[in-house]
Amino acid sequence: MEDDPDVRYIVEVALQQTGYAVSVEASGANLQRVAAVFRPDLAILDVNFPNGPDGLTMARQLRDVSSVPILFLTAAASLEDRLAGFQAGADDYLVKPFAIAELLARVRALLLRSGRLDAPAFEIDDCTIDVDGRIVTRSGHDIALTRTEFDLLVTLARDPGKVISKSQLLARVWGFDAYDVHLVEVHMSSLRRKLHAHGSPLLQTVRGVGYVLRVASADAD
Repeated sequence: MEDDPDVRYIVEVALQQTGYAVSVEASGANLQRVAAVFRPDLAILDVNFPNGPDGLTMARQLRDVSSVPILFLTAAASLEDRLAGFQAGADDYLVKPFAIAELLARVRALLLRSGRLDAPAFEIDDCTIDVDGRIVTRSGHDIALTRTEFDLLVTLARDPGKVISKSQLLARVWGFDAYDVHLVEVHMSSLRRKLHAHGSPLLQTVRGVGYVLRVASADAD
């Protein structure tokens, strides 16, 4: 539930691109219907709304009928606001402005903790990625990655064979898409060097488009 259309759009797209099914509402007017029909595994609520019940009221209403994890995403940043959120039933509280990467990390943590999501692992060719343990191996060799390199690798691994643009990577990993794309290039260069030290080329650049994880082919470098 979020009244700001720009924030609604950003959050909706980020969650959908990560693989979640999303129902977005501009107010709490349809809260009971969404809870009963959509049956969410997680609720993301703002605190302040120009019309209808506020987020604290919605959280209390949800708590009366469901154990669904609740994450507040709000500009209400004071200690009193945070305490009121947790007292209303929130499981986590993230203050605006926020990074999409942090929001996605908190969503995943809440889903894992509540048993609504299994910790995933990805296997791309001879590369294994343990998301929960943050462990990457190739051909039996552990690969030490920085936090950013790991997040980039997981983002690509969620869509193996799909080319992801630099602006999309900026939005998903750093939380914004209007920044110097050279930031992506620097981290990708380091990630590629580490991955390819123990196996064939796996992380490929598609010129003028972006990056992709797949077995080496003739049309990529």
